[in-house]
Amino acid sequence: MADRPHHDVTGRGPVLLLMPGGAGHPMGLGPLTGRLARRFTVVTYDPLGLAHGRLGLPVAEQRVADWSEGAHRVLEEVLPPGGRAYAFGTSSGGIAVLDLLARHPERLAHVVAHEPPCVTLLPDGARRRQELIDGLDGPGRPPAEGESATPMGVFLAHVLRPFTAWTPRFTTDRLTVAAGTASRGQLLHDTARRVAEHLDSPFVEYPGGHLGALDHPDAHAALLGDTFLPGTARPGLTPPR
Repeated sequence: MADRPHHDVTGRGPVLLLMPGGAGHPMGLGPLTGRLARRFTVVTYDPLGLAHGRLGLPVAEQRVADWSEGAHRVLEEVLPPGGRAYAFGTSSGGIAVLDLLARHPERLAHVVAHEPPCVTLLPDGARRRQELIDGLDGPGRPPAEGESATPMGVFLAHVLRPFTAWTPRFTTDRLTVAAGTASRGQLLHDTARRVAEHLDSPFVEYPGGHLGALDHPDAHAALLGDTFLPGTARPGLTPPR
């Protein structure tokens, strides 16, 4: 990882840390970021710098702790002393914000983790984790290095296995776990509900599926705003249907 964590800042208001899924590349999150920036200072963390010129360079096997500690360093840059941020993470980013909350609760006011793939929490988690890996990481996966490298290639090669082995072990009253309505009956919806039960946290549903943050930016921005800043106006946002 680079010495200085890669991140982008936009908007005004309370700090909201945004943790993308996959290999941490924020591709496709522009519409959500733009809507959130009407109410928050949105800090988008790019843990591997893939959107900052590092796509194609060699990548080591990733550790959840490295992503969360990098996010903590970003918060130390953007927050005032003693300040606290909100955080939203989806998929692998959801795991990273869970670990960040466990390690640095003093820097976070509230966290929403959307479909974090903590599949080992399920009663048959080992089997279902292996099925997930086999289903995603088959022959012909995209390259992780070189000129043809893709964020998905990096995710499959260096993020999928270590992140799906991570298990949350902490207690908190500052967490909401979310899953997509279109994910009902699927592995990651079951997993999100199990994470909420395991951590005794609220469980909510957001529109869409695993990529709902990309497909339904208006609704996700409105729901996040209402979770983090209840009772405040949401300028220019379309309420979820």
